[in-house]
Amino acid sequence: MQLGKFSLGTGDRFAHQGVAQLSAILKARQELGVAITPVWNKSNREHNIVHSEPADTRRAAAAAVKALAYDGPYFVDADHINLGTVDRFIEPSDFFTLDVADAIGKPAPAADIEAFVTAHRGFIGTLAIPGIDTPFVIDEAYLRAVAEKFLLATQEAARIFRHVAEKKGAGNFVTEVSMDEVDEAQTPLDLLFILKSLADLRVPVQTIAPKFTGRFNKGVDYVGDVARFAREFEADLLVIDYAVDHFGLPPALKLSVHSGSDKFSIYPVMGRLIRKYNKGLHVKTAGTSWIEEIIGLALAGDDGLALAREVYAQAYARQDELCAPYAAVIDIDHAALPAPDVVAAWSGEAFAAALQHEPGNPQFNPGARQLIHVGYKVAAEMGPRYLAALERHRDVIARCVTGNLYDRHLRRLFAVE
Repeated sequence: MQLGKFSLGTGDRFAHQGVAQLSAILKARQELGVAITPVWNKSNREHNIVHSEPADTRRAAAAAVKALAYDGPYFVDADHINLGTVDRFIEPSDFFTLDVADAIGKPAPAADIEAFVTAHRGFIGTLAIPGIDTPFVIDEAYLRAVAEKFLLATQEAARIFRHVAEKKGAGNFVTEVSMDEVDEAQTPLDLLFILKSLADLRVPVQTIAPKFTGRFNKGVDYVGDVARFAREFEADLLVIDYAVDHFGLPPALKLSVHSGSDKFSIYPVMGRLIRKYNKGLHVKTAGTSWIEEIIGLALAGDDGLALAREVYAQAYARQDELCAPYAAVIDIDHAALPAPDVVAAWSGEAFAAALQHEPGNPQFNPGARQLIHVGYKVAAEMGPRYLAALERHRDVIARCVTGNLYDRHLRRLFAVE
């Protein structure tokens, strides 16, 4: 089972935006000439909060595909799963994001580390990767350090992969390995040995999600040195080429960027580099569509605006609770958040302007956007009342979802200006 050269992982908290999301992908095909494979993703945590099941994601994806007569491939992602959470995803999913970040930095058994060092002593010296100007210098101390830091994580990826393969068959799903939710970035040389270990363990990884330098906060732009990111991203592309050529990994192996959505400053960088090297890319946009639902409700006015204000007010009152699980990937200036009584006086357009990520718009409030991003639990607790509002205001919400994915994300990635 092959993912395709370009793919977009798009979350849909409440399984109502599949048609709008797929419309953006079809628009990219028509207007940009780019075939992008949709991958609907939803994590175990999100299912638990919303009280949904992975099968619901599959049904929503299939319904969108049917509604738009889409004739390309599509996938349903068991997002950020581990051995303890994967079983509920096995039947309806055909894309598995194996999240092994928790194992990074924890040592594998000493005998396994010694075996890794022994097996890879042939790399000691200098290693030239085509396209990378400066050769890597590798010594035994580095081999030991990289094994101590990453070997247990790759072993865990192999355990999860084999568990899924026993149930589905090894060729019947796409495997992604995710190492991004950690504090310290992996260097291109680290990535090389992570891939070598995955190859040794016979994990047919099609996408790899490393931790890049900089912050990838939910719902807002990249925070970091864009030029440094560009150098790192380019080196990672070249390392993947080398790994495919020398380690027997799948030829379609590509980088996966778990963007948290809205990484506008680095989208053009990634687009330029994948065009330069004719490489594929997977981008996961997280909860973008959920925020657009709230924006759409606000723009709908009347009861939609009232509900959007209510969601904000409750999220504001529950900041500590809602933000705690996402502390590593949000950065909210709580003092700059508008109080609910201020928001209660906003028009729908003012509410939308505060949440829509329009660079340079002085009304945009990144803290409010991040708070709504993590505040979907509030809407989940509203249950049928929230879902009914999505149905009543389906058209305006769909315009927001499609426009956001296409204009702010896909055009920045794939349009050649």
